[in-house]
Amino acid sequence: MRRDQLFHQFCDRTPAILGHEHFSKYAILLPLIEKEDEIHILFQVRSLQMRKQPGEVCFPGGRIEEFDENELHTAIRETSEELGIQQSDITQTFPLNFILSPFGMIIYPFVGSLPSEDKLQPNRDEVEQIFTVPLDYLLNYCPKKYDIHFKVEPEEDFPFDLIVGGENYNWQTRKMDEYFYLYEDKIIWGLTARILKHFLDLIKSQPVHLKNI
Repeated sequence: MRRDQLFHQFCDRTPAILGHEHFSKYAILLPLIEKEDEIHILFQVRSLQMRKQPGEVCFPGGRIEEFDENELHTAIRETSEELGIQQSDITQTFPLNFILSPFGMIIYPFVGSLPSEDKLQPNRDEVEQIFTVPLDYLLNYCPKKYDIHFKVEPEEDFPFDLIVGGENYNWQTRKMDEYFYLYEDKIIWGLTARILKHFLDLIKSQPVHLKNI
C-alpha cells in the first residue's frame, strides 16, 4: 500500500474511544421538576425485585439499544417507560459529560425537565419509589468523599519475563472518588452521585437564575 493511499483512506476518519465496542453503553436522565415553586431533582429507588443493585438510589435510564436513534433518545425512552409518561413530556434537555467507567461501561447523562409529580406513574417492576430533593439544598450540601483504590493483579501465567522489571514492575494504579449525599433517610452515592456532583459543579461555575424551569 502506498503512503498517499493510506492517508487518503483515513483522512476523514472520526475518532472514538479505543475499545469502545467492548463496553456496555447506557444513557440516563437527571430529571428536574418544579415543586412548591422551586426546582427539585427527582431520584428513583430501584425495585427490590431487581437483579442488580436492588433498593439503590438512581436516575432513570438504561442500556442503549440498536433501535435507539442516539443516546438522548435512549435516556428519554427509558425515562418515559420507568416513570409512566409520554416521551414528549420530557423537555428542555441538554447533555452532561459522558463517563467512562472502570467497570466496563460508558454512561451518557442528560438533564431534562419533567411534568408535575402527580402526572408520574412509576413502573413498579423497576421503580420501588421516587423522591425529590430541592436543588438549593444540594447546591449548599458538601458531600462526604472517600477514595477507592484499584489494585493490579496479573493472571498466574502473565509473562513477567517479557517486561522490564519483571515481577517487580511498577504498575501505575489509580483511585476513584466516591461521593455520598444524604437527604432525610436517602443515600445517594456511586455513579448517581458522580453525575449529580458534575451537574452541581456546572451550575456553580456558571451561576444562573434557578427559580423556574
